[in-house]
Amino acid sequence: MGKRIKQTISRAKYAAIGASVGAFVGGLISRNAASTGAGLGALVGATVGEKRVSVDEFVGQVKDRTGEKAAEE
Repeated sequence: MGKRIKQTISRAKYAAIGASVGAFVGGLISRNAASTGAGLGALVGATVGEKRVSVDEFVGQVKDRTGEKAAEE
């Protein structure tokens, strides 16, 4: 359950950051581009947030395994 909550929070955080950056960049062009940029930025941010949690957990698992092997030797 903790993994799902962590993944959801990460996804939401990166989606918010992506939306704000996308809206800023789009706002430099026009008002319509600002909303489109926000939508695309949120989509990219959510994808990055989801992948980042997966990678962090994988790295943690590898560290745990290598730590166990080092302790055995």
